[in-house]
Amino acid sequence: MGKQVPIVDYLVIDDGSPHLAAWESVDSGALYFDRRNADAKGGGTEFRRKKLATTGKVRSFTIVNRGVPGIPVPYVSALVDLDGGGTVKANLTNTPPDPEHVKLGMAVKMTTFPAGTDDDGTEAIAFAFEPAS
Repeated sequence: MGKQVPIVDYLVIDDGSPHLAAWESVDSGALYFDRRNADAKGGGTEFRRKKLATTGKVRSFTIVNRGVPGIPVPYVSALVDLDGGGTVKANLTNTPPDPEHVKLGMAVKMTTFPAGTDDDGTEAIAFAFEPAS
């Protein structure tokens, strides 16, 4: 297997099992996926990395039926409240894209997959969520 790189900075694929990591404000506990100079919630300027859970529940979702060329539709785009804190937007995979199979509060778990490979054989690794049971 060639080299793998995460498609986003907050996906960690080289430290045990794949997971998401956020910047946590030391003062307020607010979580941010991107680097911050100050905490919007409490104003503090000190942050630490926090490993987030790979499981959670669907807070909201939409079934996308129109897309750009090369992206298969329909698919499910969802907001997932992670167990232990944090919310992330991601696609749901391994479930039919219809309201009979996707429910608010549905338990999900993170999964990763190759999103593409460059000319040198380096794979870009993306994440999604799938039903937990």
